[in-house]
Amino acid sequence: MRTAIPAAMAGIAGAALSFAAAAQELSADAITQAISAVNTEAIIANKEATRNWPTHGLDYEETRHSKLDGINTENVSKLALAWSAGLDSRRGVEATPIVVDGVMYVTASWSIVHAFNAVTGEKLWEYDPEVPKDYAYKGCCDVINRGVAVYEGKVFVASYDGFLHAIDAATGAQAWKIDTIENREMSYTITGAPRVYKGKVMIGNAGAEYGVRGYITAYDATSGEQQWRWYSVPGDPSKPFEDDSMKAAAETWDPAGKWWEAGGGGTMWDSMAFDPELDLMYVGTGNGSPWNRNLRSPAGGDNLYLASVVALNPDTGEYVCHHQETPGDNWDYTSTQHIILADLEIEGEARKVWLHAPKNGFFYVVDRTNCDFISAEKFVEVNWATGYDEEGRPIEVDGARSRTEPWETIPSAYGAHNWHPMSFNPQTGLVYIPAQGVPLVQQHNPDWQLNTHVPGAAMSNLGWNLGYLFNTVAPTATPFGHLLAWDPVNQKEVWRANYVSPWNGGTLTTAGGLVFQGTADGRFVAYDAKSGEMLWQTPVGSGVVAAPSTWEKDGVQYVTVAVGWGGVYGQMQRATEKTGPGRVYTFMLDGKGEMPEMVEREPATLVAGVPYNPEDIGPGAALYVSSCLFCHGVPGVNNGGNIPNLGFSSADTLNNAAELLLTGAFVEGGMPTFEGKLTEDEVKKIVAFIQGTADAVRPK
Repeated sequence: MRTAIPAAMAGIAGAALSFAAAAQELSADAITQAISAVNTEAIIANKEATRNWPTHGLDYEETRHSKLDGINTENVSKLALAWSAGLDSRRGVEATPIVVDGVMYVTASWSIVHAFNAVTGEKLWEYDPEVPKDYAYKGCCDVINRGVAVYEGKVFVASYDGFLHAIDAATGAQAWKIDTIENREMSYTITGAPRVYKGKVMIGNAGAEYGVRGYITAYDATSGEQQWRWYSVPGDPSKPFEDDSMKAAAETWDPAGKWWEAGGGGTMWDSMAFDPELDLMYVGTGNGSPWNRNLRSPAGGDNLYLASVVALNPDTGEYVCHHQETPGDNWDYTSTQHIILADLEIEGEARKVWLHAPKNGFFYVVDRTNCDFISAEKFVEVNWATGYDEEGRPIEVDGARSRTEPWETIPSAYGAHNWHPMSFNPQTGLVYIPAQGVPLVQQHNPDWQLNTHVPGAAMSNLGWNLGYLFNTVAPTATPFGHLLAWDPVNQKEVWRANYVSPWNGGTLTTAGGLVFQGTADGRFVAYDAKSGEMLWQTPVGSGVVAAPSTWEKDGVQYVTVAVGWGGVYGQMQRATEKTGPGRVYTFMLDGKGEMPEMVEREPATLVAGVPYNPEDIGPGAALYVSSCLFCHGVPGVNNGGNIPNLGFSSADTLNNAAELLLTGAFVEGGMPTFEGKLTEDEVKKIVAFIQGTADAVRPK
């Protein structure tokens, strides 16, 4: 698990250097002292100057607005590398670096935690939670982790396989480990960063694509003892409900669909925020399981509490109130995207609100004291609803829930805004959103059966339960990605920066008048927060999906971003030929660090010469969709992300595909074995589809 870095630890084991006296060195005692001082009161106090970045969104309100202005619009052109360090990762890196008093904690893929001297980049220790590599296929969207929490001397990470780990902040030694998954027969994972409120570690889970019941749990930060658990959807109605909120929710589901067999979904896999004054926490809930409401609740219904933001009592987990953004979610319109708490003047009245830009394409302003709806407006093109009525319900268009015709869902299930964090600058009054569009057509699948492999049903051979067929007709929309500056009071766009691709990184905004964001095409960029003018950029060797953080040590401001292309879109496609492994970069004014060498991806050549029977292409296509599609993309059409596109395989690989797939040869890289899932004859058909598709696209 723990890997001590000998050169670092040998020098700090017994030292007692103070941070003020030796900014370049960190002793174990100093680290312990610094992280032991992080508690609820300290995180609240840090808001005044934000010299540290002690929690995922910088503050409990998750604003990602730093009050540091040492780096500003006048001097950002002098920003340069201070140091960089490898993260030993070739899969997605989605973590926001946590920095407290000169010590940095950041996670890479497989939930591995890295501790650095934040000023020098010296590696202090590494903690590997030892996630089994054959667990990878149980998650939809890469083997990623969005970061850690720190509190009273410990570092907390929730590993991909569903365990919550408490680690000694100074040594990297495990303090305790708790299994958060209540039903190991179902495909639960965890990808989100924990939060700690009032001595309790909060963590949800993921897995609604597969069929699970969502819940969030609070654990005592000292002992790991479970304090409370709240479910987002009701369980089997023949059994007693856990609380009144579940009893009320059950009235909004049709029991004819037996939703509890597929779990119902509603997983809380990312966003949380906390208001210490109101003593309320807020959590975003996910999509239904299966996605298709026509199957999980045939008579309709809102299906509470899917696709909602819910307010809970952080001490007890008791439900307080909610606003459901997509009633009866039918399109994988999760509300797990970043929640920001803000105080705004709206129509002359001071309002305590939450700000939210979920997958469904509408930007929401909701009163956080009582969950009353204030407004919702489109921040991208939307075709499933024309707007919201005064009660906060969407005005849906005809055909959006068709049981017969394909529907090009805009936004698609990839989201108008996905997990990539947005930020709010109270000086400009703007929210900075990583907005996007990825085309997709959904069609009701009348042949869906729970946990059943149906060729043609996406990823059903690996346990996905969606209830849809995809791209039965070609999408017509154009992919896009842009940074959007949004006025939440007037609900309108102020400026945008267009990118070459979707899936750009999270944002950071500062009192220096800046917005920072990494891009899919491998850059780290600074903009003027008011005008959107690009003021600075640098290459970073890979597409960026994570959000940056900024912090100060000994009067010097630094900006840090973790880099590593991935996530559900990044598994299949890319926007740069740079293929650098996961890396963390830290910048400062007039930095003297040397940029690492940028690694170019080897030129891709379509596979050729593998014999096949043309009659196998059609059946092979259906098997490919049910076994391979959402990891490897369309052969020779998608260009491959951090997982290879099989249309660019070698002939030897395809000729030996049966042996490779049915023996678990690639399990250590995260690919499942298909032993018992595919036969040699079915593998031969998949190879026919791959080679046949490569032959078809070659002339184009």
